[in-house]
Amino acid sequence: MGVRVRQHVNPLSLKFQHAIAPPNWSAIYANPNQPLFLDIGCARGQFLLGMAQLQPHHNFLGIEIRQPLVQSANQQRETLQLHNLHYLFGNINRSLTSLLGPNSLQGATIQFPDPWFKRRHQKRRVVQPELVAALAICIQPGGFVLIQSDVLEVAAEMRDRIAEQPAFQPTRSPEDWLQDNPLPVPTEREQLTLSQGLPVYRSLFRRADERPPS
Repeated sequence: MGVRVRQHVNPLSLKFQHAIAPPNWSAIYANPNQPLFLDIGCARGQFLLGMAQLQPHHNFLGIEIRQPLVQSANQQRETLQLHNLHYLFGNINRSLTSLLGPNSLQGATIQFPDPWFKRRHQKRRVVQPELVAALAICIQPGGFVLIQSDVLEVAAEMRDRIAEQPAFQPTRSPEDWLQDNPLPVPTEREQLTLSQGLPVYRSLFRRADERPPS
């Protein structure tokens, strides 16, 4: 019998206020010096599973707040013997700068996060100003952030919060959504949305070559 996984997890609850302990990266990745790519809210991890197989000369890290999904994803990674992929359980909004150092990421994705439609719950959304500031520290110059959602309100909020961070520059006019995914692997949610003829709202940002003065 499969493990039942809650669809919604409140990231503001007390048990999710602890930072993720940094693992021994040398024990996780066969080559820890390869460029590192982060997927925030990786769910079942299928997107990263495909990316890790297509790009063996990159390392991939998924962060997910639902622990059973992380356990299942790591089991699948072990079955496929992928040594450039790992999944961690925890709240990224409490962990990013303590987990990863400055300029340690080549890129990051935030794809189809929980929309938390009710106004009183919107403070639970993953893309908060503090997370954007942490990404500006951890993503190396020239690196990128890709956001996607099938909910216009959520996509616009993510886009606007990243655009407010001077370290990030949009690759096109902020109001002009990307028509195509620049990455070679779609998420499961993306495939479902497009199969139903519904739009996906995407924006791509690049980290500026120089960090603006504080």
